[in-house]
Amino acid sequence: QVQLAESGGGLVQAGGSLRLSCLASGRPISSYAVGWFRRAPGNEREFVASISARWSGPNTNYGDSVKGRFTISRDNAKNTVYLQMNSLKPEDTAVYSCAAGSPFSGATMNEDNYHTWGQGTQVTVSS
Repeated sequence: QVQLAESGGGLVQAGGSLRLSCLASGRPISSYAVGWFRRAPGNEREFVASISARWSGPNTNYGDSVKGRFTISRDNAKNTVYLQMNSLKPEDTAVYSCAAGSPFSGATMNEDNYHTWGQGTQVTVSS
């Protein structure tokens, strides 16, 4: 069974960049669709980005609020999926979590298709 651990969060000024990492253990991360989601205080969980399993892509999807600013990628050798976040805005402040899902679901945006979640990492963007 795969386990996920996020890292790379922190405090950054508006306009800055951060790169989040989602390190998998137990199974190859390339065997899964992987999604990034975020939740700000008082808000519902929001889809950020996803990448399909290796054999079916790679295909990617992005939430409308991050298109053109965020990029999801995978390094199979490091068993890690990254989320590069550029041009950060205060409204990007949230806890970011990665999740692994069925390899048959493509780069799905639906959180119900993800079965394994990391613990999350806090991203805070100051104005």
